[in-house]
Amino acid sequence: MTDAFSTYHPVVNFLYFTLVLVFSMFFMHPICLGISLLCAFIYSVYLKGKNVVSFSFKYMLPMLIATAIINPAFNHEGGTIITYLRDGNPLTLESIAYGIAAAAMLITVIFWFSCYNAVMTSDKFVYLFGRIIPSLSLILSMTLRFIPRFTAQIKIVSNAQKCVGRDVSNGSLLQRVKHGVKILSIMVTWSLENAIETADSMRSRGYGLPGRTAFSIYRFDKRDKSAIIFLLFCGGYIMLGSMLGGLYYRYFPTMKGVGLELYPVSLYLCYFLLCIMPVVINIREDHKWKAIQSKI
Repeated sequence: MTDAFSTYHPVVNFLYFTLVLVFSMFFMHPICLGISLLCAFIYSVYLKGKNVVSFSFKYMLPMLIATAIINPAFNHEGGTIITYLRDGNPLTLESIAYGIAAAAMLITVIFWFSCYNAVMTSDKFVYLFGRIIPSLSLILSMTLRFIPRFTAQIKIVSNAQKCVGRDVSNGSLLQRVKHGVKILSIMVTWSLENAIETADSMRSRGYGLPGRTAFSIYRFDKRDKSAIIFLLFCGGYIMLGSMLGGLYYRYFPTMKGVGLELYPVSLYLCYFLLCIMPVVINIREDHKWKAIQSKI
């Protein structure tokens, strides 16, 4: 599907992901974690399809379970003792809950970064920060797109090696190791050559020189203005509510936090509207497109 949110101005995209990532990393309230995880998962599925679901069950769910199990083995704080471990340390409900919350936060951030990589392309990042921090923006842009490109290239190299019988699935264990080292060596060489070519290309274009102008296809229109106002309102309201204790929650020594009073509920609702914003935009655009098609 076409992501309508990606067509917004880079300032809108960057501000949105900055807000949701920062809030996801700092708000440990269970309701906030649940809202952010749900919205990140829905948006990721919209962007990348059903593969995200299988990826979640294969990797994210085991990570959640493993973290929930490992954390109580090292963290023995909490006032609600469930039982005692063999070494005599207590197993507490609070340590288990904190482990689940920490795992949920990590998974949520991973989902948001996957969405970020799909929406905030390298040209958008360079457009935003190319004049302010030219060298750093280029490095960050190359770093953020390195993993997707590396993954795609290693598949190409692996398939090519498989055609000549030199893949990691061919031969004995020692031969497989040699084949894997060979593929890794090819990929390291490719990465270094690609970095040098990119640096030479940008230098030949005068990137970072004072007074350099650049062509841009991005224009800030009324749609972007409305989105910026909405993001600033939601972000400001949520940050103010957090400073006033509206999203307070603690896990130790006992779990305690704000409940479902009117003010906290308004913060939860605002947080949900902020996180779900791209999905709502996409659904609205899809309905518009279907309505146009039906009239043809």
